[in-house]
Amino acid sequence: MSHNTHKYAVQVAWTGNHGTGTSGYSAYGRQHVISSGTKPDIAGSADPAFRGNADRWNPEDLLVAAASACHKLWYLHLCADAGIAVMSYLDEAQGTMLDTDQHGRFTGIVLHPHVRIRAGDDIDKARELHVIAHEKCYIANSVNFPISCEPQIEFVSG
Repeated sequence: MSHNTHKYAVQVAWTGNHGTGTSGYSAYGRQHVISSGTKPDIAGSADPAFRGNADRWNPEDLLVAAASACHKLWYLHLCADAGIAVMSYLDEAQGTMLDTDQHGRFTGIVLHPHVRIRAGDDIDKARELHVIAHEKCYIANSVNFPISCEPQIEFVSG
């Protein structure tokens, strides 16, 4: 069995110093910029519940997005290999986080992919491939909480 190691480098630069740094809990902004090489920057912040900006991505959003995107990429790959033509894919993923006095943690993510496949393709196989995509998903295999998938699959009409 071969093993490949992949490394990912990102920079997170805090941009929320209002002049006095972290001199008090409400004295600083939670804004930051996430960058990596020549990719577009991501404007980040904390969740608004934690004094963040609602118009910026927060780490919790990004975790849910990473789980959704990883599943989608595996699913598309498996469908292509199986001869199933996915014509559209839209996931409405939802993550749940529990915030306690001691620590916060995610308790789960539910993926809700809406998939449209070519008329005549094997819809049962298309459903089954979601299970395999989940088993192969690097993000799902890396977290300590459940990620479930509740797909809706239909044929493209016309």
